[in-house]
Amino acid sequence: SIKMDLLHSNGVLIIQHLQRDYRAYQDFLNFMSHVGDPRNIFSIYFPLWFQLNQVVGTKMIWVAVIGDWFNLIFKWILFGHRPYWWVQETMIYPNQSSPCLEQFPITCETGPGSPSGHAMGSSCVWYVMVTAALSYTVRWKDKSAVTLHRLTWSFLWSIFWIIQISVCISRVFIATHFPHQVILGVFAGILVAEAFEHTPAIQTASLRMYIKTNLFLFIFALGFYLVLKLLDIDLLWSVPKAKKWCANPDWINIDTTPFAGLVRNLGALFGLGLGINSEMFIMSCKGENSCKISFRILCIAASLATLQLYNSIKIPTHTEYLFYILSFCKSAAMPLTVVALVPYCVHSLMRTTEKKLN
Repeated sequence: SIKMDLLHSNGVLIIQHLQRDYRAYQDFLNFMSHVGDPRNIFSIYFPLWFQLNQVVGTKMIWVAVIGDWFNLIFKWILFGHRPYWWVQETMIYPNQSSPCLEQFPITCETGPGSPSGHAMGSSCVWYVMVTAALSYTVRWKDKSAVTLHRLTWSFLWSIFWIIQISVCISRVFIATHFPHQVILGVFAGILVAEAFEHTPAIQTASLRMYIKTNLFLFIFALGFYLVLKLLDIDLLWSVPKAKKWCANPDWINIDTTPFAGLVRNLGALFGLGLGINSEMFIMSCKGENSCKISFRILCIAASLATLQLYNSIKIPTHTEYLFYILSFCKSAAMPLTVVALVPYCVHSLMRTTEKKLN
């Protein structure tokens, strides 16, 4: 306990230093925090990669969902505090001289703080993207190509670490994580992504397999929560702390609660399974137009535009259970749209146009 208090107090000093010295970079750091938001995986990264390479896109969703599920379990096990409430409740500072940490609209996360979900989600998905990009260059055999591969390798991994460090600094800057929490998140995300580099079975998974995986993830998480609740351990202990110490009650969002993330991820995995095992996917993404650059570009543009419309839909939060149901449906609709609905519509449109021209 004393070691953790010292670790936290040192983390607070780092946060104060960042907030004092990086005031000019406030907008950039807030932006990087948004870049690391796990929700971007489903609305930006996945639509781009799935149309370019379906294997990578599929792996990306699996890595994001399983990684976020592990993040939830780790948060419940580690009971990590967040800086913005810890400084208000710790007894380590004498005479009520607790440091003043500035808060922002994205500071008031309601779940436990360790490991960082943003850092973990960012590292696992960018790891998938970098390794996928490098897989194209590793096949080059001649001398000049080998040199180019090495330069590409150095460049892409440098970009990877620049992004991870920027996301970590941004999460510490806004006082929503301690430094050790973001570091743990980065390396946990890399481990999850690396595990899926050796799991080819996900590419041929049936809808039944997707449903079984969803049920397992949900039942395990819910069972873990209920068992500890019977032992008088409240895994939602962080929610009242967030509500108590957040500078602005309007910054508290049900979308950041532990179960909200679980439901969102289960919906995304179910939507992916439904889309990949649908007739629309087979007709469009496995059909004659699937190799055409124009088909892929149109699919990317239409998918991104449609998902932005989805993101503009605000789910009512007055009833918690209704919020979870609608959140599951919305999350399932996003990969289903990218995988099946948009490609099918583009495929039908291109086929109709070709018939008219002929």
